[in-house]
Amino acid sequence: MTLTPARARGAGTGAQDTAAGGRRTRPAPVLRLAGGRVSVMVRPRVAAVYTGLLAATAAVFAVSLAVGDYTIALDRVLWALVGYGERLDLFFVRDVRLPRALTAVLVGAALGIAGAVFQSLSRNPLGSPDIIGFTGGASAGAVAVILVLGGSTLQVSLGAIVGGVATAGLVYLLALKRGVQGYRLVLVGIGINAMLLSVRDYLMTRAELTEAMTAQVWMIGSLNGTAWGQALTIAASCAVLMPVVLLLGRRLRLMEMGDSTAQALGVPVGRTQVAALLAASALTGAAIAVAGPIAFIALAAPQLVRRLARTSGTALMGAALMGALLLSAADLVAQRALAPTQLPVGVVTAVIGGSYLVWVLYREWRTGNA
Repeated sequence: MTLTPARARGAGTGAQDTAAGGRRTRPAPVLRLAGGRVSVMVRPRVAAVYTGLLAATAAVFAVSLAVGDYTIALDRVLWALVGYGERLDLFFVRDVRLPRALTAVLVGAALGIAGAVFQSLSRNPLGSPDIIGFTGGASAGAVAVILVLGGSTLQVSLGAIVGGVATAGLVYLLALKRGVQGYRLVLVGIGINAMLLSVRDYLMTRAELTEAMTAQVWMIGSLNGTAWGQALTIAASCAVLMPVVLLLGRRLRLMEMGDSTAQALGVPVGRTQVAALLAASALTGAAIAVAGPIAFIALAAPQLVRRLARTSGTALMGAALMGALLLSAADLVAQRALAPTQLPVGVVTAVIGGSYLVWVLYREWRTGNA
């Protein structure tokens, strides 16, 4: 394993990146693995941001396991995680708090990376599942199962996943015209989202009071009462779908330069769009199936990490880390802000995300993009 500086093809002829004013910048180092057969460019700022996000998420995760009506010291939390300690410690850490904290991290990561895919495909900072219909499709599918079929938890989860994927396919087909342009994808998605919300609201008006209340609680987005079943469901979904999305990351970055450029570089644009859209939609559906339609994580996480790391392309892993931190922190606030009353985490993310959306719109207006 060696670490060498990365040089442009024209190294030695002046073809190196320069900073403003003509200053030469130090080339990014390259980590060479497997005897030089694998090379990874190392960007110190990106590595530092990702490490900081991982450390912050771990800290929030640990605090979530320790605090509550029954407070547990951090050293006892660690012992309880490996199966030692008092019976109450084991019960609260492993059976009550661990599945909820793990679900918050995984749902946040799923929404963050899905949001990064949608924003990359639409080339628009507002192109997230919340805005362009995919969350609405998953929500409508789950509510239909709850109110029409009276389905079980597993059936509600399947309804959310099917609704999200079906909406993704419909939006893609309606936006398809000599390729998929970002603005068309956003506009079609917004229209489909409005129609799906009207269907959902109609079902709510025709439902029995108890069923409507159950659906309403689910639609807010909550991790209250999360058990190991939900945690294992989202863990399995992330284990299957996240590697697919990450493998498409290089193609998505090339496609951000334009479809023609990406095709010239050998990227199968159409197949990549379909594969990325289906994988991201399935991730969104799985997250919604477990926790309900939690708002704004998918919108904010990709943009925040891009600004922190100062990257111009798709940051899939960074978006996952940022989403995990945002949702786990929001859930901790939801649990403790009005303790002993626990708020639905969707209330907290809506307050934070709404403020972020206003800021994004203001920034787009100031820069002349809106």
